[in-house]
Amino acid sequence: MNAGPGAPHRGLITGSIMLATIMQALDTTIANVALPHMQGSLSATQDQISWVLTSYIIAAAIMTPPTGYLALRFGRRRVFAWAVGGFTVVSMLCGIATSLPEMVIYRLLQGVFGASLVPLSQAVLLDTFPRERHGQAMAMWGMGVMLGPILGPTLGGYLTEFYSWRWVFYINVPFGALALFGILAFVPETAIDRTRRFDVFGFCMLSLAVGCFQFMLDRGEIKDWFASTEIIVEAGLAALGLYMFVVHSLTAERPFLDPHLFVDRNFATGLLFIFLVGIVLLATLTLLPPFLQNLAGYPVITTGLVLAPRGIGTVIAMTIVGRLIGRVDPRLLILFGLSCTAFSLWEMTGFTAAVDRSTILVTGMTQGFGLGFIFVPLSTITFATLPPHLRTEAASLFSLVRNVGSSVGISVVTVVLSQSTQINHANLAEQVNPFNPMFRAPWLPDGWSLTEPSGLATIDAAISAQASTIAYLNDFRLMMWVTLAAIPMLLLLRRPRTNTVTGNVKSVPAAVD
Repeated sequence: MNAGPGAPHRGLITGSIMLATIMQALDTTIANVALPHMQGSLSATQDQISWVLTSYIIAAAIMTPPTGYLALRFGRRRVFAWAVGGFTVVSMLCGIATSLPEMVIYRLLQGVFGASLVPLSQAVLLDTFPRERHGQAMAMWGMGVMLGPILGPTLGGYLTEFYSWRWVFYINVPFGALALFGILAFVPETAIDRTRRFDVFGFCMLSLAVGCFQFMLDRGEIKDWFASTEIIVEAGLAALGLYMFVVHSLTAERPFLDPHLFVDRNFATGLLFIFLVGIVLLATLTLLPPFLQNLAGYPVITTGLVLAPRGIGTVIAMTIVGRLIGRVDPRLLILFGLSCTAFSLWEMTGFTAAVDRSTILVTGMTQGFGLGFIFVPLSTITFATLPPHLRTEAASLFSLVRNVGSSVGISVVTVVLSQSTQINHANLAEQVNPFNPMFRAPWLPDGWSLTEPSGLATIDAAISAQASTIAYLNDFRLMMWVTLAAIPMLLLLRRPRTNTVTGNVKSVPAAVD
């Protein structure tokens, strides 16, 4: 692929790639808000309807790692076109599904086709733009990846409220058609290596590890974690699959993942970083909607609107950082982004059920701004010293680790929220007794009573609300510490050597500060 300054149709390639990226990124969260409506329409139980999300997540996780091999074996444009076309068709099938089995099968296929869209889009943009403009390319790509999960709940809530949950899937059709046309018309094909053999055993072991781990994370809360035989079996299979994959990769002549990927220090460190970014990105998005709706009393539409400024902050940050990336040390940009994100989470630890909209808007925009300053320079510096022929494989692994981080983050905050709510409720309830002077007149609020059942129910409702609020704040504090824990890892990243006059990044990978 021609990556020089004269590469033709660069703008049209970028537009087509961004459509595919946004389409896939939106689907990671857009269906969540529609689940209650889908549950009634498809006559499913609460446990059954969760498979609409689980099937997509598992399929996408398993099919992300083979992206590099498929692009090398069949050509990147051909694989990209099939992925976009398949994703678009299956999205339409999801919209017309009339039963739960149909929906689960179509969502599984949607995950299969959608798995390669993000890593392929990243690899295409890196090859389309010259090295000195990789920062700007990653800024554009990052907007699609970051805005999708942020805007998904807002758009999904609007479509479900005013149209139908089916439009959550129909909206992919026009975007997918445009993206497919652009890819077929303007994206050049890459060289095909028909001698590359597919490591079936390595793929099966990695799929076993990733698939069982995702199952465990997704169903752990429902099954009470390790009190369930299912979760123990899934954890054991995940550990066994990972062990066999690592041993096989170290001993096989041509393993599933190229070992040279992990020799690059920037890439290895970047994987750890994106894992932590994935935790913070979707974990906070998972916490805020129920907090605002169940405790603060915000309607669904209002909740979506007050969360939208996170996306605005991200767009502003990525616009700025795309211009700074060639002039400022990327590690300093990441440090600034981590600081903004940690500060916003610290502000969120002061939320109450009476939190006003302006506070939510400011903290959301600050957090989105910080994440934008993290994502672009991190993507740039992670791939800066990798050889071009490893980019597609590296991008698929980068995407996989980010998604696994998001799954881990969602599971952790859900567990902490549940357990913390129970502990807080027990601690607060201990104070409710006739010997506490605060529960005597005239301090007792109207409707509260230690002798009447209705009065006790009112007190219990108030205690439950306070216990839940404290639990949410504990989760926000946990996310803040996760963000701060990433800062020392900046010392492991190497800044690519730059030309002091033009700011262009050179291809010398051994630059040490």
